[in-house]
Amino acid sequence: MTDLIALAEAAGLAQHWKHVHGETHEVAPGTLRKILGAIGLPAGSDDDIRDSLQRVRQAGNERPLVTAVVGQPIEAQPSGKYRLTLEDGTVREGADVLPVLETAGYHTLEADGRTTTIAVAPRSCFALPKPRCWGLAAQLYSLRRPGDAGIGDFAALARFLETAGKRGADAVAISPVHAQFSADPDRFSPYAPSSRIMLNVMHGDATECDAALEQAELVEWPAAGRVRLRQLRALFEREGSSPEFAKFRAAMGEKLEAHARFEALHAHFFGSDPKLWHWRTWPEAFRNPASPAVQTFAQDYAREVAFHAFLQFHAERGLQAAQRAAKEVGMSVGLISDLAVGADGGGSHGWSRQEETLIGLSVGAPPDLLNTQGQNWGITAFSPRGLQLHGFQAFIEMLRAALRHAGGVRIDHVMGLRRLWVIPEGASAAEGAYLSFPARDLLRLAALESHRHKAIVLGEDLGTLPESFQEQLIEAGLSGMRVLWFEQYRDGRFKRPSEWSHEAVAMTTTHDLPTVAGWWSGRDIFWRKRIGLLDDHNAVWFAHENRAKERNQLWDAMRESGAAQGDAPPPGTPVPAVDAAISHVARSACDLVLLPLEDALARLEQPNLPGTLDEHPNWRRRLPGPADELLDPPEVSARLSALAEARSQR
Repeated sequence: MTDLIALAEAAGLAQHWKHVHGETHEVAPGTLRKILGAIGLPAGSDDDIRDSLQRVRQAGNERPLVTAVVGQPIEAQPSGKYRLTLEDGTVREGADVLPVLETAGYHTLEADGRTTTIAVAPRSCFALPKPRCWGLAAQLYSLRRPGDAGIGDFAALARFLETAGKRGADAVAISPVHAQFSADPDRFSPYAPSSRIMLNVMHGDATECDAALEQAELVEWPAAGRVRLRQLRALFEREGSSPEFAKFRAAMGEKLEAHARFEALHAHFFGSDPKLWHWRTWPEAFRNPASPAVQTFAQDYAREVAFHAFLQFHAERGLQAAQRAAKEVGMSVGLISDLAVGADGGGSHGWSRQEETLIGLSVGAPPDLLNTQGQNWGITAFSPRGLQLHGFQAFIEMLRAALRHAGGVRIDHVMGLRRLWVIPEGASAAEGAYLSFPARDLLRLAALESHRHKAIVLGEDLGTLPESFQEQLIEAGLSGMRVLWFEQYRDGRFKRPSEWSHEAVAMTTTHDLPTVAGWWSGRDIFWRKRIGLLDDHNAVWFAHENRAKERNQLWDAMRESGAAQGDAPPPGTPVPAVDAAISHVARSACDLVLLPLEDALARLEQPNLPGTLDEHPNWRRRLPGPADELLDPPEVSARLSALAEARSQR
């Protein structure tokens, strides 16, 4: 047992976790063994544990990439002569002590009989290009344009960006555009993708109309997805031999080919048998992307593989055009992409990056006040050990994909850079443990890629952060999030906007929380009652009583800030509260304000209701009117003008 604990500690696996009430819980030895086995450190016997300990210690001395910071000593030092080649080709030679480097980049060290990449990062992430910026946040699928076939696409996004930029917006943050499963359009949650380095081809621009799907209030993902793929296949037949596509395919290289092969294989196996959805259920010869069977399949079905590569080419063109539209209209940031905390283990990235993925583990959260059984999010993430052993290549390529056509990125559940709650297959959410990640290395790499792309980095830091992690984020120049509902003192009073931390992004709400109109009117309480999250009369009564108190407290705070006047409006008249809330948040000390489109339009319904599947239309609600006309109504224009005016005041 002592050796098991030593191995867990060496692997960054916590043996205890603390409940929200402060109670300490011990992780069962069986859970430790399962998780250790899943990260490539067998612990079934004493011999296994000893061998695994030896591997951990050896790997610590032979990492292919180490990080450093500009102007600071490099911790990884050679034990003799070295040759250091900087990224610009400059060569420095010496012995024992590496020089302090003032140039950020990926430099190559040859010493001690091996080659190591030294990733030297700036001291912090790229900063906002100007003070007191503001922008909007949009669920991409919700945007409309004539001919979109029922799904918001990059063409609609480009139109919206142009409109927002003309109103003075500096940025538009969008929902994740990660690749989904073309063979299974029933899968559409943007936070459970197949791959975080490829794009969701359903956002590729449509080429013909489907009036019924376009006029629907909700995205009919399966039906619209089939229409979209039919349109895209016709486009492939016309343009699949273009020199531009061939150039794109060559430039993207193996990562594109692996994804295209996965998509073709997934359609082949899942299409023949629904039980073969996950690549681990495929015939064994096809579970390894480098196997001869996969190579033969790619040759035999070359046209189908090319089709899926073309889908990425088409989507890439659309996203690139959207960011170009943002910059041409004068946005200082433009698009802010969204990076999900993980991906479906049965997807493209898990298949192609198996050694860097937590195969056999899912990510979630331990039991807390709201979820007494804990949470299993049904996704997996990178393996910290796998990342270190492979020079963080999967993490770096993911960052580059997120920033390729964006002026910023939002990292969902940014605490995952420090630790994640991981759960073995078949176990309950409560039977997990915290697995540590090399946060210092990951934050340095984020800062380096941020500067290379001249893009800001935001982090969703809502909830309880690991100790000292907030300070680590601030030091790295990564902006956290300050959401109206959570900016309160311990006694429940809402904070003055001037007290919100400036190194953060201010928002009225998020996609997982009620809109201002929904919160003010109690629409979220209605939904929780309807689906059984509030299952008795007393709970409903208490929720409404508590909301009435909070409404008064918020209105008092908004009057104090100058955002509201007079008496608070009744719950059934939420629009004055929406106007006041936007003005209130606009007055915050935060460097950036992002206003969700749902609040700009005073919508009642929120995009996603956590803890639900089919009970609530998650990731399906569409906004009214064409994307380039959404901001035209006088009341919407007035809200944005008030927001812009408040941001211009010092």
